Amino acid sequence: YWISAYSNRLFNLYFPTGTLVVNVLGSFIIGLLIFGLDMRGLLRPELKLLIAIGFCGGFTTFSSFSLETVLLLRGSEFLLAFLNIFLNFILTISGIYLGYIITR
Repeated sequence: YWISAYSNRLFNLYFPTGTLVVNVLGSFIIGLLIFGLDMRGLLRPELKLLIAIGFCGGFTTFSSFSLETVLLLRGSEFLLAFLNIFLNFILTISGIYLGYIITR
C-alpha cells in the first residue's frame, strides 16, 4: 500500500502507476529469489511456494490491477486501459526475466 501510494504521489498521473510499480517490483523479487535460490539448490519446493505465492503473491496486486483497468474502461479511457494491460504484462514478465538474468 505504501509503495503504491508513494508511486501515485510521485508520478501524479491519471494512471494506476502505483499498482504497476508494485507488480513490477514483486515480479522482479520473484525472479531474484526463485531463480537465485533454486538454481543453487537452496530452495525446497515448499519454500518456493511460500515465497512465490505467499509473499510475492500477497505483495503484488492483480485484483487492484483488474479493478483499475475496469474503472478506466468504465470511464471511456480505452487507451489508458490498454496501456495499463500492456505495461503490466510486459513489465512484470520483464521483471522476472531481469531477476533471472541477474542471478545467472
